[in-house]
Amino acid sequence: MENSETIPSIDELKAQAKRLREKLRGSGVSLSHGEALEMIAHQFGARDWNTLHASVGNRMRLRVGDRVAGHYLGQPFTAEIRGMTVLGDGARRRVTLQFDRPVDVVRFDSFSSFRQRVSGEIGWDGRSPRKTSDGEPQLVVRPA
Repeated sequence: MENSETIPSIDELKAQAKRLREKLRGSGVSLSHGEALEMIAHQFGARDWNTLHASVGNRMRLRVGDRVAGHYLGQPFTAEIRGMTVLGDGARRRVTLQFDRPVDVVRFDSFSSFRQRVSGEIGWDGRSPRKTSDGEPQLVVRPA
């Protein structure tokens, strides 16, 4: 299947299926909406419409300038996305976040270390593949 970043949104895919159905009807070919959806899925290299829908529906659309919230090293935050780069095969992104308020990244009573801007790697689900010592993702991002 194509890189999910390059596949249009669910709404656009459905519109493509509708246009395909109308175009084929004009040529005398009758096609159900479901059959048109399956054809669109195959165009993008998916096994079927359900597979394509799951792939596209499970990704989070984030862009530079978006407001986000989440947790960084277990600490809650709200932030703005200042940078984003797609990594490797497109399954991960590196995001740079500017926190609204500095986040203390040290869980120790005798000192603190505040961060205002951080970069981290996330998958399309908004979760970092890297974990903290307690097994939680280092970074979790979701639209605010």
